[in-house]
Amino acid sequence: MEPKTPTAYEKPLPVVDAETQPYWDGAKKHKLMLQQCQGCSKYIFYARTLCPHCHSERLTWKEVSGDGTVYTFTIARRPAGPAFKADAPYVIALIDLKEGARMMSNIVTPDVSRVKIGQKVKVTFDDVTPEITLPKFVIRE
Repeated sequence: MEPKTPTAYEKPLPVVDAETQPYWDGAKKHKLMLQQCQGCSKYIFYARTLCPHCHSERLTWKEVSGDGTVYTFTIARRPAGPAFKADAPYVIALIDLKEGARMMSNIVTPDVSRVKIGQKVKVTFDDVTPEITLPKFVIRE
């Protein structure tokens, strides 16, 4: 996807801080990065300082496959504000990644009626500004 100019992008942007910087740096390179606990080996989404499973502080960043399954979803038929008007209807989903973490994102599809629970999806990247790239998902064909 082509980068959009900062003035053209009117939707809210994420706040990037020291804790989430590796995630956003990876996204900019079109890589999905998650923390992995060195204590219990589980992958974690969203970024934190302690593993939510075993409370270890030994977390490292790893690139993951970007393959996942739709856990659940909703179709937003009315936009969440004027900036989202052109996108409606759009899909907001919880994705169970192959590595075990669950993340919320959009499923990009021209036909929202095609999205189903249990469906296989794959990460794609939307370069929304020169600084921010958003991971989203598409249906695996």
